[in-house]
Amino acid sequence: MNWSRKHLLDVQSLTAEEILTVLDTARAFKAVGERAIKKVPALRGKTVINLFIEPSTRTRISFELSEQRLSADIINFTAEASSLKKGETLKDTARNLEALNADFIVIRHRASGAPHFLSRVLNASVINAGDGAHEHPTQALLDMFTIRERKGNFQGLKVTILGDILYSRVARSDIWALSKLGAQVTLCGPATLVPRVFEKMGCRVTYDVEEAIRDADIINLLRIQHERQRQTMFPSLSEYTGLFGLNKTRLAGTKPDALIMHPGPVNRGVEIDSEIADCPRSLILEQVTNGLAVRMAVLFLVNGGKGPQEVAAS
Repeated sequence: MNWSRKHLLDVQSLTAEEILTVLDTARAFKAVGERAIKKVPALRGKTVINLFIEPSTRTRISFELSEQRLSADIINFTAEASSLKKGETLKDTARNLEALNADFIVIRHRASGAPHFLSRVLNASVINAGDGAHEHPTQALLDMFTIRERKGNFQGLKVTILGDILYSRVARSDIWALSKLGAQVTLCGPATLVPRVFEKMGCRVTYDVEEAIRDADIINLLRIQHERQRQTMFPSLSEYTGLFGLNKTRLAGTKPDALIMHPGPVNRGVEIDSEIADCPRSLILEQVTNGLAVRMAVLFLVNGGKGPQEVAAS
């Protein structure tokens, strides 16, 4: 067992051993999810505040259900129905919430570094549910869990991340996790969205989509992050689809056991053809299912849990 952190703020600062501890603990929680009674008392008497200042569907619901299964008390908070709309600062909002004896704050925020800031001013444990274009650690951890379930080992595994890398927090977290675990990462997309600066993170960058996916074991697709772009980064969606979209012709040029991933939401007909999103090689819904186990594991470990052995005994 290798976990002693009070917060989960990013993947960059995690060791490979810490990542594997989360994955092993998540595997135990996935087994719990297959029981007739899916709840465990790990967070009974603890209060979790879901502080989502940026819109979310999958991540917010996944965290909420994970918290319910751990028997936590839950408060859901959105910016639209709060004093943030009246000019209250994030610090004051969070400290007021902590004054209600919150034990955990799960935060999604459009500003990079917001969870790190809160971790310095609050006593509660802070879990990053996505901060700007910086990181999305639980998405990367559930991606790693899904890959390990299907492929077994990361060492030498070839993973291509295809799409909007520049504005993607998922891409950054996945790159850190895959690199630490021994996978080879290739990035591909329009040059305006895949600058060569990412090579400093240990990735290979190419703008030839057929070459990028030819030998890949995993093809991880990302949507275009329109809401974070300050200017148009390519001429049109139809041009993007023609040059970089995953269609039947391109899929035919990949390894027969190559698997398709996507963090969602999926823009069908843009980065991926609808029939490919639903084909047997697609892991998209498996990623959603695995997100529950991974987020339960993160909450459990941040609360001082001792790893998979303790889960199995609960």
